[in-house]
Amino acid sequence: MSAGKSADGAVRVTRALISVSDKTGLIDHAKRLAAHGVELVSTGGTSKALKEAGLAVKDVSELTGFPEMMDGRVKTLHPAVHGGLLFRRDIDAHVAAANEHGIVPIDLVWINLYPFEATLQSGAGFDDCIENIDIGGPAMLRAAAKNAEFVAVCTDQDDVTAALEEMDAAKGAVSLGLRRRLAAKTYSRTAAYDAAISTWYLREVDEPAGDWRSLGGQLRQTLRYGENPHQKAAVYAGAEPRAGVLSARQVQGKELSYNNLNDTDAAYELVAEFDPAKGPAVAIIKHANPCGVARGDSLLAAYHEALACDRESAFGGIVALNGPLDAATAEAITEIFTEVVIAPGADDAALAIFAKKKNLRLLLTDGLPDPSAPGLSYRSIAGGFLVQDRDAGRISTRDLKIVTKRQPSQAELADMMFAWTVAKHVKSNAIVFAKDGVTAAIGPGQTSRVESTYVAAHKAEKARAAAGWDAARTKGSAVASEAFFPFPDGLLAAADAGATAVIQPGGSVRDDEVIAAADKAGLTMAFTGMRHFRH
Repeated sequence: MSAGKSADGAVRVTRALISVSDKTGLIDHAKRLAAHGVELVSTGGTSKALKEAGLAVKDVSELTGFPEMMDGRVKTLHPAVHGGLLFRRDIDAHVAAANEHGIVPIDLVWINLYPFEATLQSGAGFDDCIENIDIGGPAMLRAAAKNAEFVAVCTDQDDVTAALEEMDAAKGAVSLGLRRRLAAKTYSRTAAYDAAISTWYLREVDEPAGDWRSLGGQLRQTLRYGENPHQKAAVYAGAEPRAGVLSARQVQGKELSYNNLNDTDAAYELVAEFDPAKGPAVAIIKHANPCGVARGDSLLAAYHEALACDRESAFGGIVALNGPLDAATAEAITEIFTEVVIAPGADDAALAIFAKKKNLRLLLTDGLPDPSAPGLSYRSIAGGFLVQDRDAGRISTRDLKIVTKRQPSQAELADMMFAWTVAKHVKSNAIVFAKDGVTAAIGPGQTSRVESTYVAAHKAEKARAAAGWDAARTKGSAVASEAFFPFPDGLLAAADAGATAVIQPGGSVRDDEVIAAADKAGLTMAFTGMRHFRH
């Protein structure tokens, strides 16, 4: 049994090193530590704040014999600090070395790091980001965590609270179990911190595939379960800012599930493709696939048109709006069972209507995600993960190559572009029919493009019957395929469903056959030169 350590592994805290950029709770926690007779050691602004609060504090420079220098870049990188953190109290040679060099033990460390993530999220420039990369903080945290057999390491005030609760109950001692848990958390924190820095730096030097790639994030919520009840799950927020489901404020409703989060993210990313300055838009999502998307003169009109595309699938779906929710739209949404609604805002009347549906989850964000912003997406595979750029590809009518004899009308061009925008967010193989700024039918995720077309045509007929229309909305529509038609059969199936205009990437070895089939059928067809596989 070493000095300061009991038979059960508890260690009495006699000296604490505190250096925090976020000073929330600093004074109260420091007073509680001092009440246990703990000597406080600190740096720079933290030391100043503690002294102004009337606490006795020893500056780190008194331990090291060196002043802080180089604008604070060098202050704790010294054997007097790291020796106090790292030496094992149960090894005679370590104790002898500490005594010989006047190194005193540090039993508790409370350090929160320079706010690199917050600096990045603020949109700061390169130099500011560099200056907010902490060096001494991670080094001390990792050293303390390595020596968790003797040192309690705290990365935030919740950790200090946990340590103080044990100290209050155990005459100033912290248990081995807690110290090890705090050490595990510390390595996760420093890893996430370095991951944020490395991801940012790789982007700054335009290095899409670094030799090493790190993922990091902060726990937002432990979820009830994953995709299925037997799977555990949690959601983490990364360092990169992006408006969406994680930046949203949940106004009401049950706890969001894994599937809710995944589907709501898909819905909001889709509706953000439609600039609110050009009019309201609504997207309805089910199992990460759109079942109806529409633009309209109002959100209410857009919602009704999106719903009409596939009322059956919309039941229990996610509704995403590109503008603030109003009362009339809120009233319409509550007429059927909806899991989640996400919007940039909501007026008081809409909030009052939703309040009557207490289980309906309402998420409000400060804005829409930028569809063209750079970023990365990740997917796990056995033994590792795939990384790619976010699909920020977009085209305009100027990018289109009309490959058929018949040129599109302006209305057909508009429908082609709308269908193409939606197809980008539909699981492959994707077929989307659109007319007058409304999805007429969507065929998602079949193993052949022809099957996706058949599914869409079938859904269009069901929508016609449900609404009592004379004809399916696919009649006179534009159809988008997110990848090329490898044979004419898929294109002809779309024509049979009523499409008069086609938009697709092109690039098949049989493009000439497909173009000839389109000409024979009297279709107009555009090649985009860009595909949007979504697996």
